[in-house]
Amino acid sequence: MESKELVTIAAKACDEKRANDIVVLDMADVSLVADYFLICEGTNERQVQAIAREVKDKAEENEIEVKRMEGFDKARWILVDLNGVVCHIFHKDERHYYNLERLWGDASTVSLEGIEG
Repeated sequence: MESKELVTIAAKACDEKRANDIVVLDMADVSLVADYFLICEGTNERQVQAIAREVKDKAEENEIEVKRMEGFDKARWILVDLNGVVCHIFHKDERHYYNLERLWGDASTVSLEGIEG
């Protein structure tokens, strides 16, 4: 499966659990770590965990290996590594503090048109 399809599946999973401010960064020209970063936030720890769990479940339903998931217990910043796509699921307070969009400002933003809804 191509990374573009994978990031679409992950973004839809986030949207299904009502993640806020979903942003996808195209990392291909900026980093060797991943093709895309998906960044979103939840308003509380339970929602952050629910979003991460949904991303993991949808990936597995599509026979996509979840390389690793970190930060699930504290649910302040959960990282879900889907190989070509890295999902950063933040608690709203941590998202503003770490501000990955600014840190990776050289990466272009990918349109989510057609993903939500």
